[in-house]
Amino acid sequence: MVIGVTMVKVVPGQERSVYNALREIDGIKDVYHVFGEYDFVVVLEVEGLSVLNRLVDTIREIHNVTATQTVVGAEL
Repeated sequence: MVIGVTMVKVVPGQERSVYNALREIDGIKDVYHVFGEYDFVVVLEVEGLSVLNRLVDTIREIHNVTATQTVVGAEL
């Protein structure tokens, strides 16, 4: 299992439509609306890095998403 956290920027005023689109995507565990440089923090839980990569690509393709940044979790 791979855990990723993706921060998502959106076009101002389009937060609700992006939130609704994010909630429909398999592999997204949680979506948090936040304030600051990014508009959402999205927690991803998938089977492998290739699946994580495809999921982040799917997020980037959502209409009104302008930027993402992803970090991948690792066990210590």
